Amino acid sequence: MIPMTMNAISRSQIYVLDQDEALDFYVGKLGMELNTDQDLGFMRWLTVNLPGDPEREILLEKPGPPAMDPATAEQVRELLTKGALGGSLFMTTDDAHKTYEELVAKGVEITDEPTERPYGIDFGIRDPFGNRIRIGQMFPRA
Repeated sequence: MIPMTMNAISRSQIYVLDQDEALDFYVGKLGMELNTDQDLGFMRWLTVNLPGDPEREILLEKPGPPAMDPATAEQVRELLTKGALGGSLFMTTDDAHKTYEELVAKGVEITDEPTERPYGIDFGIRDPFGNRIRIGQMFPRA
């Protein structure tokens, strides 16, 4: 028997209320790259990635078909708007303080300032839809 082996996380997904606004935030403010923007008929497949890392995409998905019926999509939108539901993304940087200052200058909502922790220096931001994002400068592993 050959063991099942997974070798990468290729896509992650977060819900957004407006895909054009999400694209502006993730590309315009966070500096990501547009990976795929395709109308599939039943949904818009919109993904972004960090520069130089096109194999790891983030799907910016509007709540709705085909994943959920209209009533469920409305519940998800309400929870997202209240800040009670939101995805999380974790990214790294070579310089947490510099990245923090750049994002502050672009008007990104900061949830907490750079803080030294046992694993590195990190800080939090939030996208326009309530999704939480942590950005960290990791210390070398011992």
